[in-house]
Amino acid sequence: MAALLGLACFLPFSPVSQAAPATAEGAAGADARVESLIARMTVEEKVGQLSLYGPANTNIPGNPQAAQRNGQQEIDDVRAGRLTGLFNNEGLERKRVLQEVAVRESRLGIPLLYGADVIHGFRTIFPMPLAEAASWEPELAERTARAAAVEASADGFRWTFAPMVDIARDARWGRGIEGAGEDVYLANQFAAARVRGFQGTDLSHADSLLATPKHFAAYGAAEGGLDYAATDISERTLRQVYLPPFRAALDAGALSVMSAFNEISGIPSIANPALLTGVLRDEWKFKGFVVSDYTADEELIAHGYAADGREAAKQSFLAGTDVSMQSGLYMRYLPELVASGEVPMARLDDAVRRVLWVKQRLGLFDAPFRGLDAAPAKPRADNPAHIALAREDARRSIVMLKNERAVLPLPRSGRKIALIGPFASGTQDLLGAWSLFPGQSAPVGIDEGLRAALADPAALTVVRGSGIDAPLADGIEAAVAAAREADVVVLAIGESERMSGEARSRTDIGIPQAQQDLAEAVAATGKPVVVLLSNGRAMALRGAVRDADAILVTWFLGVQTGTAIADVVFGDFNPSGRLPVSFPRASGQVPFYYGQKRTGRPLPDNDQAMAFKTRYVDTTNQALYPFGHGIGYAPVRYDSVELSQDRLPLGGTLRVRATVTNTGRREAEEVVQLYAAERAASVTRPVRELKNFRKVRIEPGASKVVEFTLRADDLQFVGRDMKPTVEPGEFDLWVAPSATGGIRKSFALTRE
Repeated sequence: MAALLGLACFLPFSPVSQAAPATAEGAAGADARVESLIARMTVEEKVGQLSLYGPANTNIPGNPQAAQRNGQQEIDDVRAGRLTGLFNNEGLERKRVLQEVAVRESRLGIPLLYGADVIHGFRTIFPMPLAEAASWEPELAERTARAAAVEASADGFRWTFAPMVDIARDARWGRGIEGAGEDVYLANQFAAARVRGFQGTDLSHADSLLATPKHFAAYGAAEGGLDYAATDISERTLRQVYLPPFRAALDAGALSVMSAFNEISGIPSIANPALLTGVLRDEWKFKGFVVSDYTADEELIAHGYAADGREAAKQSFLAGTDVSMQSGLYMRYLPELVASGEVPMARLDDAVRRVLWVKQRLGLFDAPFRGLDAAPAKPRADNPAHIALAREDARRSIVMLKNERAVLPLPRSGRKIALIGPFASGTQDLLGAWSLFPGQSAPVGIDEGLRAALADPAALTVVRGSGIDAPLADGIEAAVAAAREADVVVLAIGESERMSGEARSRTDIGIPQAQQDLAEAVAATGKPVVVLLSNGRAMALRGAVRDADAILVTWFLGVQTGTAIADVVFGDFNPSGRLPVSFPRASGQVPFYYGQKRTGRPLPDNDQAMAFKTRYVDTTNQALYPFGHGIGYAPVRYDSVELSQDRLPLGGTLRVRATVTNTGRREAEEVVQLYAAERAASVTRPVRELKNFRKVRIEPGASKVVEFTLRADDLQFVGRDMKPTVEPGEFDLWVAPSATGGIRKSFALTRE
């Protein structure tokens, strides 16, 4: 029996029957208009609705160069009904021309759908999603997604390839910057919020964007943190960790899903019927459509999973990938595959039904030119409300890791400041990855933001000191001289925007050596040092960077970078961000995350070095800065935790009341976090898991009671049968400022 159970964990994602998914009600809600169109369509026109391309005569930003199509071919394809839409085709005029051809010159008049990589803003660039997750304010992410949708829809886009909801627990993986970090509960909240923001209250509204949670599934679990690499995890880990944010996004209303580049246990995701049909359709009853990632179907050949393009198209389509992006394989091979009977017509009709149903939900049939009717030549002015939102978002995304000797906030006058580092001046490397489209709002540089906030701008000296990954001639000497003349050093160091994002994996997640050398030299002057850390991932800090008096994690903050940093540095805003990822002590610890499994030989709670225990010989097991960590300018004390009872019956509730006190002289904004762990279960459980959080304001000297409600369903996990289960037993509970420490209580989950 045990052997069979162990084997079962690895079988469900092997290839299954190639039978088509259920039809008829597969896109339940498709009305007579959709069915009438399907009845009149040729096979080629049907396949056209499943074929998506980038614009002609243009290299797609952020993607590898693929086969180019010329403008006349593009118009001919639209007229013949050979494509469903285009993506990342900036500008209204061409969109309008092509929509005119689709609606008025094609045989059936089916409108095009225009999509784009709107990841963290369109014209107004907000902080990268990982940075925004550091706010621990999903409502804020909903607002920025709504603003992005308003701006992108004004340029004719009605579909975004976002949000990315992949859990990322290996900081070497560059695309972690596009998600919400390492924790499932936090990721669920942000996934749902971003979908709500993009789609608005009604998809048919002119300013709504169809959301696309991606990448389905477990793309963030790539071996070695290497982008596009294989993923080899158990089904339990897949269901417990990597699938829940997708479910949260779909429950929030997303109607398209993007499949992933990676394989899972030998089966590429794009051709995995157990994922795309078994989970999405059969289990979750998903009614929308699945789109491939860029040429992912064609990449089945390089995977060694398909012998040629024909087989790649067949495998992808039968598995459940409805729309092919960029490769053209569906248009090339699906008609003959249907004619030969290798692909059932019912499967083709079902995919087309899903696409047309979503287009109908977007209101494209009734108003195909909505969003395309503005004057394209007139440049649009910045939206003041969106700029203000970008500033709010950016400063709420900043995390203060330490502030020894209360070096921050800095005074606006009376002190000389040396701003040193490769990010000290200019506006390059502020926006982060996926800032694709022209006409974006001008970013505010760090030097510009600090100088504008000072009573005397001359009090700020700016010296680069080094390049990002290479020294500058006499750079360190100039930086040391500036530091000696200053009262305090602000050191702007970290990663460039090209060091994180897609295809930006790193073997070393530390500060590049040229910048580390700069930091050591500046610190040797003895002046107080404030580090502004530019980063798109958790980083391993060492030496003078780790030992700086103050460290602010400033990520990639978008158009209001300099202004937001100045707000925090000079004390106009009390930093309230908290880490959505754990900062390890060394690169060699990754993958590193707080919710790790117990082992049979754990270290004591004090992390004391002992032989034959689960530990490294050259560092502790603890994070340098744990998930959830962050401090503000007012210290906060956790005074007490009270439970409404010591037993939680199945079907009942347990109230948790925590008293938190602001012991400082400024208002505090604290993220109070609730964690739980079962002591013994039929499947081993993590050492603790986040179950809820509250972000609360506390007046100086005041206390606030924060209340949580815990239910049995909050304690469920994937059991031995791969189904959600809740098991009675003894639980530990913590109310804490981070994933370590806090006030611990215990309770029993009982059957009655």
